[in-house]
Amino acid sequence: MDLNSASTVVLQVLTQATSQDTAVLKPAEEQLKQWETQPGFYSVLLNIFTNHTLDINVRWLAVLYFKHGIDRYWRRVAPHALSEEEKTTLRAGLITNFNEPINQIATQIAVLIAKVARLDCPRQWPELIPTLIESVKVQDDLRQHRALLTFYHVTKTLASKRLAADRKLFYDLASGIYNFACSLWNHHTDTFLQQVSSGNEAAILSSLERTLLSLKVLRKLTVNGFVEPHKNMEVMGFLHGIFVRLKQFLECSRNIGTDNVCRDRLEKTIILFTKVLLDFLDQHPFSFTPLIQRSLEFSVSYVFTEVGEGVTFERFIVQCMNLIKMIVKNYAYKPSKNFEDSSPETLEAHKIKMAFFTYPTLTEICRRLVSHYFLLTEEELTMWEEDPEGFTVEETGGDSWKYSLRPCTEVLFIDIFHEYNQTLTPVLLEMMQTLQGPTNVEDMNALLIKDAVYNAVGLAAYELFDSVDFDQWFKNQLLPELQVIHNRYKPLRRRVIWLIGQWISVKFKSDLRPMLYEAICNLLQDQDLVVRIETATTLKLTVDDFEFRTDQFLPYLETMFTLLFQLLQQVTECDTKMHVLHVLSCVIERVNVQIRPYVGCLVQYLPLLWKQSEEHNMLRCAILTTLIHLVQGLGADSKNLYPFLLPVIQLSTDVSQPPHVYLLEDGLELWLVTLENSPCVTPELLRIFQNMSPLLELSSENLRTCFKIINGYIFLSSTEFLQTYAVGLCQSFCELLKEITTEGQVQVLKMDQLLGNMIEMWVDRMDNITQPERRKLSALALLSLLPSDNSVIQDKFCGIINISVEGLHDVMTEDPETGTYKDCMLMSHLEEPKVTEDEEPPTEQDKRKKMLALKDPVHTVSLQQFIYEKLKAQQELLGEQGFQSLMETVDTEIVTQLQEFLQGF
Repeated sequence: MDLNSASTVVLQVLTQATSQDTAVLKPAEEQLKQWETQPGFYSVLLNIFTNHTLDINVRWLAVLYFKHGIDRYWRRVAPHALSEEEKTTLRAGLITNFNEPINQIATQIAVLIAKVARLDCPRQWPELIPTLIESVKVQDDLRQHRALLTFYHVTKTLASKRLAADRKLFYDLASGIYNFACSLWNHHTDTFLQQVSSGNEAAILSSLERTLLSLKVLRKLTVNGFVEPHKNMEVMGFLHGIFVRLKQFLECSRNIGTDNVCRDRLEKTIILFTKVLLDFLDQHPFSFTPLIQRSLEFSVSYVFTEVGEGVTFERFIVQCMNLIKMIVKNYAYKPSKNFEDSSPETLEAHKIKMAFFTYPTLTEICRRLVSHYFLLTEEELTMWEEDPEGFTVEETGGDSWKYSLRPCTEVLFIDIFHEYNQTLTPVLLEMMQTLQGPTNVEDMNALLIKDAVYNAVGLAAYELFDSVDFDQWFKNQLLPELQVIHNRYKPLRRRVIWLIGQWISVKFKSDLRPMLYEAICNLLQDQDLVVRIETATTLKLTVDDFEFRTDQFLPYLETMFTLLFQLLQQVTECDTKMHVLHVLSCVIERVNVQIRPYVGCLVQYLPLLWKQSEEHNMLRCAILTTLIHLVQGLGADSKNLYPFLLPVIQLSTDVSQPPHVYLLEDGLELWLVTLENSPCVTPELLRIFQNMSPLLELSSENLRTCFKIINGYIFLSSTEFLQTYAVGLCQSFCELLKEITTEGQVQVLKMDQLLGNMIEMWVDRMDNITQPERRKLSALALLSLLPSDNSVIQDKFCGIINISVEGLHDVMTEDPETGTYKDCMLMSHLEEPKVTEDEEPPTEQDKRKKMLALKDPVHTVSLQQFIYEKLKAQQELLGEQGFQSLMETVDTEIVTQLQEFLQGF
C-alpha cells in the first residue's frame, strides 16, 4: 500500500465505517477487513490516528483496527504476518510523540504499545523502556502524563508473562528501573502533598493522577519483579514507606472535599497503597514477615481505635480488615503441631503474630467488631423500612465480603474467633450474660447491641459448641423473645430466628423441633417482611438437616406450606422469589407424596410466575427445580400438570431457543422425572421427543440424562415410541459414533466383518456369563438370527447350536412323573414386593419395570420350543439336504444332547 495514495482512501472508508447507516457501514467494514492483510495498511492507520486534526471517531476506529491487527498479524508465525520492515517502522512511530490530547484514545494507544511490547520487548524493541523513562522526565504536562500512562501499561503487560524466560527478563527490567520508579513516585507524591494546601484543584488533580500512575508501576515491579524481594533494600524501603505515605494521604482527606474528582482520586490512591501490601503478602508471604508487625499496628489502630476517626472511609476499612485477615489465616505463618517440624521463617512470623495478638488487643478487636461494626446502621434500618427485599439481598451478599463492610467484618470476626477461640470465648460469653432477659423496646441502642451480640453467637456457633447450652438458651431466652410482637423488636425477632438456623446443625435437640415449628408458623405470619423471609431461610436449614423427622413436621405442613406460598406471592424481587421457591422445593422434597393435599394453590400459581419470569432465567431455573420435586411428590397425579408442564419442558430443552443455555440441565431432569411418574404416554408427551435429536448432537455432559429419557420412553410405550422415532434415533446414534476413538471408528467401518466377529466373540466368551438368566437370553438372541441364508450366520451355525444346548442344560429341569423336560425360568406372574415405611413409594416407572419383567423373554419364552421352531424354519428355508449339511458342522455329541431335549416335539 502506497502511504500517500492509500491514506485518503483508507480515511474515507474509516469515515464510512463510523456511519449509523448500515447500508454505508457494512461495505466499509468489509473493505477494511480485506485490507487487514495488505502490507502498509497499519502504517496508514498509524498516520491517521496520530493526526489530531481528524475526526475523533475516525481516529478511535483506526486505533481499534490497529490493536486488533497486533493480535492477529504481529507474531512472526501468524498467517499474513506483518513484515519485519513494517513492524520496525511502526514501533518507531508509536513512541515518537506522547502528545495525544484525547484521554480515551491515549489509553488505547498505551494499551496497543503494551501489546507490541509483550511480543517484542526487549529483544526487538530495546529502545522502548529508555524512551519511556526519558519521556516521563519532560516538563510538558501532557507528554509526561501520556508517557507515564504508557509506562504503566507496558509494565503491567510484561509483569503478566509467566514463562520462565519472560519472568527472568522482567526481573532484569525491574532491578534496572526500580530505583528510577521509586524516585518518580516520590517526586510526584511530594508535589501532590505540597499542592494540597494551595486549593488549586486542577494542579492537585494533575499531580495526584501522576502519583497514582507511578504507584501502579511500582506495584507491578514490587510484586512481580523480584524472586526474593526481602533481600532488596529499595523494595523493602518502599514497602515500609507505604505506611508513612498512607498516614499523609489520610490526613490530606481532611483538606479535600467529600464530593469531587480529587476526593475520588485520593481514595483510589489510598486503596492502591493497601493493594500493594495485600498483593505482596499474597505472593511473598515470607518476604512480608518484616512488615507483619507494622501492618497489624497500622490496621488495628485505624480500624479499632479513635485514630481513624474523621479520616477513614468504608473501602479503606475493608482493605485493612482484609490485611488483618490474610495475616491471621496465612498458612505460611502457621507452625506444625510439632514445632520442630516448622521452618524458621514460619516460626519467626508466628512469633510476631503471637506477640501482637495479646489478650487486651484481641479483646478490644472482638468487642469493637461486635459493638461497633456489627450494629445495624441508620442507612440499613432505613433500607429495611423502604426496601425490605433489597435489605434481605444485601444481607446475603455472597462473595461481597472482600468489598462490602458488613460481610467483611463478619468474615474477620469468624477468622479471628477461630484462630483465638480459647481467648475470645469467655469474652463473648460475658457479653451474652449481660443480655439475659427481655430488652426495653424503648431503648433502641440496647436492642441493636443485643442484635449484634446474637449475630456474633451465630457466627461462632461451631466454636461455642462446648460452651453454650443452646437447648436451654433456646427454651428460656430465645423462644420468649420471638413472642415479643412490638414493632421495635423486629430486628431481634429476625436475628433470633437467624441465630437458631445457625445452630440447627451444630447443637439442637430433636425433641425441641416441634416448639421451633410452632414458632416458625407464627413468624411466617409476622407483619414484617424481612422477618418472614429470614424465617423461611431457617425453615430450609431445618428441613435440610440430617436429624429432620417427617413425623414431627407433618402437623405443621399445611400451615407452613400455605404461609410460604403467600410469601412467594407477596415478594416482588426476582432473587427473593427464587429464595422462597427453593424453600418450598426443600419442603416438597422432604415430605414427598404427603405434599399432595396442599399443592393446589402452588400448581395454579406457577404458570403465572413462569410467564412473568420470561426475562429472568435464573428464576425460571428455580421454578424448574420446584416442578421436579412437585412431580416426584405428585407421582401419577402429575399428569394433571401436563398442559403447563410439557410446554415448559419443550422450551427448556429446545436448543434453538436462547433460554436453553440456562434451563437445559434442569429441564432435562424435569423431563426425566415426568416420564418416570407418567401413568401413560400422551401425544403431547411423545411429541416433545422431537427435541432429542439436536440434544444428542451436542454430545454434552447431559448425554447420560438424555439416554435415561430415551429409556423412560421405551419403558413407557416402546411400540408407539419406536414406531415414531426409531429411525431418527439410529441416525443420531450413528452420528454419536463419530465422537468415539479412532480405533472404535475402524471397528464400526468393518460391518462386512462385524457380525461374524461379534458372534464368534459371543460364543467364545459365553463362559464369562455366569447368571443363568443372561445365558438363556444370549441363546435366545443368537437363535433369533435364524432362519437365515446369510453365509456369515451359517458359518457360525455350529457355535449358535453349542450355546443353545448349553442354555438348555442351564434352564431345563426333568419332571420325575412324566420324564419330560420343562423350562424352569418360565413365569406366569410376578409377586408385588412390599414397601416398608422407610422406603419411598414406587414411581410409575418402577411399576412399569416390574410389568416389563413379566414380559421378559427369559420368563415368557420356552428355550426348548424356541430352538425347535428356529431349526424347523431353517430346515424349511434350506430344504432337507441343505439343512443336513448344516447340521453336520455340529459335534455329534451336541446333536445327541439336543435331540434328547427336543423329544416330544
